[in-house]
Amino acid sequence: MENKYNSVRSMIDKNKNLIIGILAAFVLLVGGYFIYKNFFVKPKNDLAVDQMFQAQFMFDKDSFQMALNNPGVGGSGFLKIIDNYGNTETGNLAKYYAGICYLNLNDYDKAIKYLEDYNPSGDVTPAMTYAGLGDAYSEKKNDDKALSNYQKAASSADNDVTGPYTLKKLGMFQEKMGKWSDAEKSYKKILDDYAQTPEAPAIEVFYERAKLKAAEKK
Repeated sequence: MENKYNSVRSMIDKNKNLIIGILAAFVLLVGGYFIYKNFFVKPKNDLAVDQMFQAQFMFDKDSFQMALNNPGVGGSGFLKIIDNYGNTETGNLAKYYAGICYLNLNDYDKAIKYLEDYNPSGDVTPAMTYAGLGDAYSEKKNDDKALSNYQKAASSADNDVTGPYTLKKLGMFQEKMGKWSDAEKSYKKILDDYAQTPEAPAIEVFYERAKLKAAEKK
């Protein structure tokens, strides 16, 4: 046991400078990241929040072109926010807004570009991002990618807001593709998991239709 201890001690002594160097580099790395995040990224993100307020206001008014490019009142459009603050949390969120703007403006290629560039987080935007991509790919007649994104949207939704919304979108697209049994399951999940939501009563009709069509195909 003593020999092992002496062997370890000897190895440490021989490599003392290397070990100190590694520890010093680690401390510098952690400290550098802390400084970068708190003294560079955070102030930049705070500035982006102030600049994007007016664009969000125009977005809420369905003025999508203005929200993208020139919301007025000294604010920056989503595209400028992305260019200037793309590495911040707010710059990332601007990509989502830009994608939804282009979706509403029927520019589906740009909608896909910005939505796929967006890194979603939280309880709502992941599901809404995939739903938006599903809509864009559906409009481009790419049914496979549309279905895949609608499925991702439904699996990402686990609350009373996005759950029924995304499952209904998925069910309706499954109907369009003639996948009646799958559509039946999607509508049934709304009735089972979100029975207390306002959307649930209206889904009963969709469910019965899909169930009937699925039975006819057997």
